Amino acid sequence: MATEPTSLPVQGPAMQLRDIVLDFRTRSGFGQDKVFRALDSVSLDIGPGEVIGLVGESGSGKTTLGKTMLGVHRPTAGQILYRGADLANLSARGWKPFRRDLQMVFQDPLSSFNPRFTLGSSLALPLALHDVVPKKQIPDEVASLLTRVGLTPEHARRYPHELSGGQLQRVAIARAISVKPRIIVADEAVSKLDVSVRAQVLNLLKRMNRETGVGLVFITHDLGVARFLCDRIAVMYFGRIVEQGPTEAIFGDPRHPYTLSLLRARQHGRTPVASDADETALTIPDPARACHYAPRCARRTPQCIAERPVLAGGSHTFACFNPLSTQAAAAPAHAAMKA
Repeated sequence: MATEPTSLPVQGPAMQLRDIVLDFRTRSGFGQDKVFRALDSVSLDIGPGEVIGLVGESGSGKTTLGKTMLGVHRPTAGQILYRGADLANLSARGWKPFRRDLQMVFQDPLSSFNPRFTLGSSLALPLALHDVVPKKQIPDEVASLLTRVGLTPEHARRYPHELSGGQLQRVAIARAISVKPRIIVADEAVSKLDVSVRAQVLNLLKRMNRETGVGLVFITHDLGVARFLCDRIAVMYFGRIVEQGPTEAIFGDPRHPYTLSLLRARQHGRTPVASDADETALTIPDPARACHYAPRCARRTPQCIAERPVLAGGSHTFACFNPLSTQAAAAPAHAAMKA
């Protein structure tokens, strides 16, 4: 039986992730199951009205974490605490009372709309499904939503293929905010847009966040976009958060070597992140206990391959036994901020 939602506290996180673990099982050609750990003990708080950026290389677990927050993936272990319930333990039916509160904006806006429906119909469907407004008011609400995102009511009569990518992403944002959610996950929402259009959509997201007070989890590989939009940033590496803190602290005072590598890679236009370590000479007796980043880290110590660091600190936390000093990180990070 689903837990009835309770009133959300005025203060405190809107959602809390606690030690989330997610394993995917794959079958090999020999009929044996293999386990791939996509998320490894991830903890994160999302505050009301806060914009949190999830950054990291492709395959770091950013999208997987976002989908887990919304119930697409069920965690192997851990808690998703929201409105008095642990969503991690709910069945698909148990999620129903919370679906309206948790919305997503996808990377490719065209594939997220039914090509046979007009955009007005696509916007009207969640309004009717969640009883947001009386049925007679739905056409006016659709027109209002389109106007709020910088389009016109006339766009309601068009089909997805008739709009540009930027226009369609505006409609996707309108659809996400239409049901008055508490949290929106935006997965690489501007990565497929032209630079000029990207800026417009980012400004729209910032305005919508300010007007609605919705918590926004913004997944991106673009550090410049994250710095412009986000209040706080969590850096992910191979399914773990290795550093998180206020945006200016991450850019101005990175403490984890991987974070600094991301900043340097952005500064020099490199991808993937370069490493100074001799990976071929590294032997790790028990990878499950070692730091994930140890094979690529030039600052590793014997402790890094014998023990796994955990996030520690106050508002700016990092998981590293041999963190960068403020003086060592400041100069290259400052240069990366200007790049």
